[in-house]
Parts: sequence; structure tokens; C-alpha cells
Amino acid sequence: MDKLLKDSFVTGAERVAAWADLLDAINVFPVADGDTGRNLSISLYPLRAAEADKKKVTEQLLFSARGNSGNIASRFFSFFYMVDSLADLAAKAKEGSHGAWKAVSDPCAGTMLTLFDALAEVLPAAGPVADKEAVRKILHRLEKAVHETKETIPKLKEAQVVDAGALGMYIFFEGFFYALAGISNHYRPVTEIFKNSLSISSSFREEMENGYCVDFVVEAKNSSPEKLLEITKGQDNTVIIPEGDVYKIHLHTENAEKVKGQVAGLGSMLHWEEDNLGAQIKEFMNASAGQKMNIMTDAAGSVTRADAKKYGITLLNSYLTVGDKCMPETYYQPEELYGPMRQGIKVSTSQASVYERHQFYQAALARFEKVLYLCVGSVFTGNYNVAMDWKKAHDKENRFFIIDTGAASGRLGLTALAAARYLAQTSDMEKTHAFVQKAISACEEYVFLDKLQYLAAGGRLSKTSAFFGDMLKMKPVISPQPEGAKKMGVVRNQADQLKMAQEKLAASLQKDSRALIMLEYSDNFDWVNKTVKKLIGQLYPQAEIILQPLSLTSGAHMGPGTWAVAFLPEME
Repeated sequence: MDKLLKDSFVTGAERVAAWADLLDAINVFPVADGDTGRNLSISLYPLRAAEADKKKVTEQLLFSARGNSGNIASRFFSFFYMVDSLADLAAKAKEGSHGAWKAVSDPCAGTMLTLFDALAEVLPAAGPVADKEAVRKILHRLEKAVHETKETIPKLKEAQVVDAGALGMYIFFEGFFYALAGISNHYRPVTEIFKNSLSISSSFREEMENGYCVDFVVEAKNSSPEKLLEITKGQDNTVIIPEGDVYKIHLHTENAEKVKGQVAGLGSMLHWEEDNLGAQIKEFMNASAGQKMNIMTDAAGSVTRADAKKYGITLLNSYLTVGDKCMPETYYQPEELYGPMRQGIKVSTSQASVYERHQFYQAALARFEKVLYLCVGSVFTGNYNVAMDWKKAHDKENRFFIIDTGAASGRLGLTALAAARYLAQTSDMEKTHAFVQKAISACEEYVFLDKLQYLAAGGRLSKTSAFFGDMLKMKPVISPQPEGAKKMGVVRNQADQLKMAQEKLAASLQKDSRALIMLEYSDNFDWVNKTVKKLIGQLYPQAEIILQPLSLTSGAHMGPGTWAVAFLPEME
């Protein structure tokens, strides 16, 4: 595969990631659980590995696929990614479409399956695919296929939206073919193309569903496809992807443990993921809807995906690589980072590409009248300068407001949560902008590290200093500031950490303060919850205490055992 083709796959995958929030917001089929954007972002991430060989990419597609949409897309791309040249695209699209349909136990027209058929149909007729006219013809056909989903599936018609999975694939292929044809970054707004089909009808209601959305990979050398079919029979939304003796399976079940036990009897369980459907549906139906203004912030702040959905916050991706696995940091669970770190497995962090960040800005401004971007401190990343450059070139109407907060982790996350609440109360972006400026100045954060070795591993401290610090049982305390991570002191043990946290809170808060306090944990949730939260709650009974996972970008550099306290005094 030549570089242009590989780069086009990267472009498509990055574009899906940037529009994931929109896909989540309209995801009602087959179940209204609001995770199609997440699932496609995770599932298609292997396509970004421009330097990896095809076999490695297709293997990672198998293991990374999540959800109904992600598994179907993964199956398609396991064929489509095998192209060697532009001349192969039509044949590989046909193979991919056939493979995707075959993988689904109960395939349904009006989903991304129909879009794959449309792509296979239009590619031979388009002739050369790397010119503007051919791209226009291809995308026109795919656009038509997406529009048709709303009329094909009764549930989509009831909700008055197009299929989220089909739209996700349209967004991918628009990026893919634009990159192939060398068309500059002037996409037709998705919100205009599919106008009146991107907001769920207020009359739509999902019947609450119990059970689990399960993804697993099993190596079943001594089994047979018939036994797997027997286990999956009667389950919903089943997708089965065979690769020799290895099977990737997705399904919805009311009894995940029973399925897990049955599958374990067939061979080696290589991977298992599950989501609680009832909880997801409840969260989705209670999510903010119809908002005209938006708070955007970096995932490097300690804000979870659940927070983002609850308050309608746009989170810009930063990426975490643990061993061979790479995903947006907010898609990991803390134990997926800190366990491997304790085992000595290499972890690293990285920023989204400039292109992906630009797509995030475009997606947000396409959906909202005004966007306020609370950027992680410019001393930590180049995000502020990237956003300002884009604003100068594209924000002629001055709808994109950008603040260099000088903050990270809890201080950034707490400010973003307070800003989202304030904006929801006032619906006034100018007042919210002023509120944020005051909040940034008033908000404090103190991060308590357990060991210095992880800072040394990340190049933020000499290994000699880390060795002697750990030998002397020194536990540093730092605070993210506009000039960088500032050392605030050194303590010997957890008791001293607690004492220092109390002193810092007492210096800024009265006993009856209604402050907003965020306690952040790494792999020490029980201790932070039972000891720290209990103590702080007794000292400040009027305060609101939020328990959050420490930003995993921060956690990757600070290591297991780290915890932090961020607090914002009551604002007028």
C-alpha cells in the first residue's frame, strides 16, 4: 500500500474520532445507548498505524472492535485495508461488504451495511477515484444511502434521525476520498448535509433494557463454529468474526457471566469487554439536548466521558498507549493503566494530530452557536496555539472563544465542570467567559505522588534523583501552574500528605464554605473514598465533594499511588 492510501485511512479514522460526539448523540439503533461514536473511534484506531504492516493492522482491528457498529466496521475494513493500489478499491469494497453482511447473525438493511453496498456499487462506476469529480459522485451516492436509513428502519423514523453507524462511515469516507484526491480541508458541513436528521425527536422513548453489551475474543482450537453458534443462539445483535481458530464475537445478553463461562469452556479467552446496557440507556436518555452553547476542554483535565455527556462538554482527545494498545485516554479505565505500569509495561502519551484537532473545532462549531474552549496550559501542550491559529483562519464570526487556563488535571477539570454548570444556568457565553477567568485564578490543586520513578521514566526527572528520592521515601507534592508543574513540598507518608492537604484547604476555605472540591484517585480509589473523602467531608460539611479518576495523561507520568485535591471556593 502506498503512502497516499495509508494517509487516507489515517485521515478517515481521525475524522470519525472528531465527530464521535455527534454520532453518540443520535445513536438510537439497535439500542439507544449513545456509544456509536465511542465504539467507532476505538474500533478504527488501528487504521492510524501508518507504519504497521497490513497483517498487524487487521489483527488489531479484531481485538479493538467494540459494539455492534465497531465490529461490523472492523469486519469491512479487515478486507478493505488489504488494498495495494487505487485499482483495488472497488474489489476490496465488494469483499468487505460481503464479509460484513456475513458476520452479522441478523443483518438489517438501513445501517452501515447498506452504505458498504452503496460504496461497492459506485466505485467501479466512478472510474478514477483520485479526482474531484469521482469523489463528488462517490459521496453523493453514500450521502443518499445515509438519508435512506431514516426511512428504512422504523425506529430511526420514529426518532427522526439517520443511522449513527452509517453516518460514521460517511464521515470516514468523506475524509478518505478527500485525502486521496488532494482536496483541501473544505468539507461540506455534516450538519447541513443531514439537516433535520441529527436531532432526536422529543417524543422518542427507549424501552429500558437490562443486560450487557459484550465483546470478546476466544481461541477455540478444539471447538467448532457450531458450538459457538449454539452459545450465541438466542442472544441479540450477534456479530461473529472468524480468523482461523480465533473468533471475535459481539452480542447483547441478559447474563454476561453465563456466556463468559460457556465460552471459557471452548478454549482460551484472549479478551473480554462488557458494558451495562441499562446504565448506558439511562445516561443517554438523561443527556443534555438542544443546547446552543458549548464548553470544550482537553481530556488532560480530570473530566470523565460520563461528565461530558451529563453536562454537554466537548472533550478533545489526548492518546494513551499501554503496551500495544492505544486509545483516547478517557476510553480507558484506571486499572488498565496502573496495573500495567506496576508490571513495568511501557506507557506513553501523545496529542491528537493538528488535523484531528481542527476537525474537533469544526464539529463543535457546526453543532453550537458559540463554543468556549478551556485549553490545557500552553506550557504543557501546543493546543492553545493550534486553536488560535485555526480561529484566525476560520472563525470570521467570532463564535470560538479560547482561554489558556494555565491548568491541567483537576484544576482544569474542576474549572470546566463549574463553567458548564454556570453556562447551563445563564445561557450567556460572555458572562461564562468572565466567570471562567475568575475561577481559574481562584482554583487550586495539589497533587501527591507516591514514587518519583515514573516522572524519571517519562524524562521529567533525572533517574539518579528518582532513585535517591525513593530510597529516602520522599513523596513530592506538585501543583500544575501556568509556568509548569511547580514543586510545593516533600512529605514522608500518607499521613503527611493528608496533613498538607488539610493545611492548603484551611488556608483558602472557611469551615462553612460551599466550595467545590475534587478528589482525584489513581489506583487507590478505596483509600481516597473511605479516608480522604470522609475526612474532608467532616471538615467542610457544606462543600460539594466530587470523586474523580485522575486524568490518565497525568497518571501516566505520575504513576500509581498518586492522588490529588483540587478546590474552587464558592463563586458569586
